[in-house]
Amino acid sequence: MQLHELVPATKAKTAKRIGRGGKRGKTSGRGGKGQTARTGNSMRPEMRDIIKKLPKLRGHGKNRARTVNEERVVAVPVNVSVIEAHFEAGATVSPKTLVAMGIITAIRKRVPVVKILGTGDLTKKVKVEGCTVSKTAQAKIEKAGGSVAK
Repeated sequence: MQLHELVPATKAKTAKRIGRGGKRGKTSGRGGKGQTARTGNSMRPEMRDIIKKLPKLRGHGKNRARTVNEERVVAVPVNVSVIEAHFEAGATVSPKTLVAMGIITAIRKRVPVVKILGTGDLTKKVKVEGCTVSKTAQAKIEKAGGSVAK
């Protein structure tokens, strides 16, 4: 065996030379423009790991919780203490009256869904209509002599 007859067991793998005409025109398989399209660009392995960890979920706007479930009806909370302060005895509390008194605001010129919560005390007899009512609020309204209608 002579020195010129020696053949390596595995062939040396050479990097594919791109960007020199042939079948790979224009961007030559390098994608678009920018840093990665330039010669001599090689990303450090730790940077590649950081990029892999970035979230890929897109298309939900600024607040995903708000945009994913837009059909969800969010009730406007009104406490029993607010009803005590703004309504007279025997008055009817409904979403329309709450908007008319300026306690809550209309959403897109519509009367919103209202939920009455039990924070505070109630001494006046009031009639509640068209509002969802928490258990504690219902107990306080009925204790004061009022009524809750669906």
